[in-house]
Amino acid sequence: MAARKKSFEKAMAELEAIVQELESGNMPLEKAISKYEEGMQLSKFCTQKLDEAEKKITLLMKTNNDEVVEKLAEDEDKNMN
Repeated sequence: MAARKKSFEKAMAELEAIVQELESGNMPLEKAISKYEEGMQLSKFCTQKLDEAEKKITLLMKTNNDEVVEKLAEDEDKNMN
């Protein structure tokens, strides 16, 4: 996975395609291993994105004042850098 920004949805689509390829059983072992490694990287990326989303939702549920919006904006800025 390149250093460029990837969306959760794009990563999930790529992961689903890899799973389908692996389940087909129609590829050489070395290519299957390579695809598996790529799938594990995508899975880790998606898990991290879901964890971030869960933390944001938890924060929103705890309080609903203007400070929450500011905190989320700060976190978003940190994640972009």
